[in-house]
Amino acid sequence: MSKSVRCTVENRQRVRRAARALRETAPTAVVGTTPPVRSEYDAWTLDAVLREAEGVPPEVLRELALAGLTLQPTPAQNEHQHVVATA
Repeated sequence: MSKSVRCTVENRQRVRRAARALRETAPTAVVGTTPPVRSEYDAWTLDAVLREAEGVPPEVLRELALAGLTLQPTPAQNEHQHVVATA
Protein backbone atom coordinates (compact mmCIF):
# COMPACT_ATOMS: atom_id res chain seq x y z
CA MET A 1 0.00 0.00 0.00
CA SER A 2 1.44 3.39 -0.94
CA LYS A 3 2.01 6.09 1.67
CA SER A 4 -0.78 8.32 0.27
CA VAL A 5 -3.32 5.47 0.33
CA ARG A 6 -2.27 4.51 3.87
CA CYS A 7 -2.63 8.15 5.00
CA THR A 8 -6.06 8.35 3.37
CA VAL A 9 -7.21 5.17 5.13
CA GLU A 10 -5.85 6.39 8.47
CA ASN A 11 -7.52 9.80 8.04
CA ARG A 12 -10.82 8.16 7.13
CA GLN A 13 -10.62 5.97 10.24
CA ARG A 14 -9.77 8.98 12.45
CA VAL A 15 -12.73 10.99 11.12
CA ARG A 16 -15.15 8.08 11.46
CA ARG A 17 -13.93 7.29 14.99
CA ALA A 18 -14.40 10.94 16.01
CA ALA A 19 -17.89 11.02 14.45
CA ARG A 20 -18.87 7.90 16.39
CA ALA A 21 -17.48 9.39 19.63
CA LEU A 22 -19.41 12.64 19.09
CA ARG A 23 -22.66 10.75 18.53
CA GLU A 24 -22.10 9.00 21.87
CA THR A 25 -20.85 11.92 24.00
CA ALA A 26 -22.18 15.23 22.67
CA PRO A 27 -25.67 16.71 22.22
CA THR A 28 -25.59 16.31 18.44
CA ALA A 29 -28.45 16.73 15.99
CA VAL A 30 -26.49 15.39 12.99
CA VAL A 31 -22.96 14.01 12.48
CA GLY A 32 -21.59 13.06 9.09
CA THR A 33 -18.34 12.41 7.28
CA THR A 34 -17.28 13.46 3.80
CA PRO A 35 -14.46 12.00 1.67
CA PRO A 36 -11.81 14.34 0.23
CA VAL A 37 -13.25 14.24 -3.30
CA ARG A 38 -16.56 15.71 -2.04
CA SER A 39 -15.17 18.00 0.67
CA GLU A 40 -14.51 21.67 0.06
CA TYR A 41 -11.39 21.19 2.23
CA ASP A 42 -9.93 18.40 0.01
CA ALA A 43 -9.58 16.21 3.12
CA TRP A 44 -11.61 13.72 5.12
CA THR A 45 -14.13 15.95 6.86
CA LEU A 46 -16.35 15.57 9.90
CA ASP A 47 -19.46 17.73 9.89
CA ALA A 48 -21.61 17.99 13.01
CA VAL A 49 -24.57 20.08 14.07
CA LEU A 50 -24.78 20.46 17.84
CA ARG A 51 -27.93 21.27 19.74
CA GLU A 52 -26.18 24.13 21.53
CA ALA A 53 -25.41 27.51 19.97
CA GLU A 54 -23.18 28.81 22.76
CA GLY A 55 -19.93 27.68 21.16
CA VAL A 56 -18.30 24.29 20.90
CA PRO A 57 -18.55 22.27 24.13
CA PRO A 58 -15.30 21.02 25.75
CA GLU A 59 -16.22 17.35 25.19
CA VAL A 60 -16.46 18.00 21.44
CA LEU A 61 -13.11 19.79 21.36
CA ARG A 62 -11.61 16.92 23.35
CA GLU A 63 -12.84 14.26 20.89
CA LEU A 64 -11.55 16.28 17.92
CA ALA A 65 -8.16 16.70 19.61
CA LEU A 66 -7.93 13.01 20.51
CA ALA A 67 -8.58 12.15 16.86
CA GLY A 68 -5.97 14.68 15.71
CA LEU A 69 -8.52 16.64 13.66
CA THR A 70 -8.31 20.33 12.78
CA LEU A 71 -11.32 22.47 13.67
CA GLN A 72 -12.43 24.68 10.78
CA PRO A 73 -14.13 28.05 11.41
CA THR A 74 -17.91 27.96 10.96
CA PRO A 75 -20.60 30.41 12.08
CA ALA A 76 -23.35 29.47 14.54
CA GLN A 77 -26.74 28.95 12.90
CA ASN A 78 -29.75 30.02 14.97
CA GLU A 79 -30.10 27.58 17.86
CA HIS A 80 -27.43 25.17 16.57
CA GLN A 81 -23.63 25.20 16.48
CA HIS A 82 -22.10 23.87 13.27
CA VAL A 83 -18.72 22.10 13.70
CA VAL A 84 -16.42 21.14 10.84
CA ALA A 85 -13.11 19.37 11.39
CA THR A 86 -10.64 17.86 8.93
CA ALA A 87 -8.03 15.13 9.04
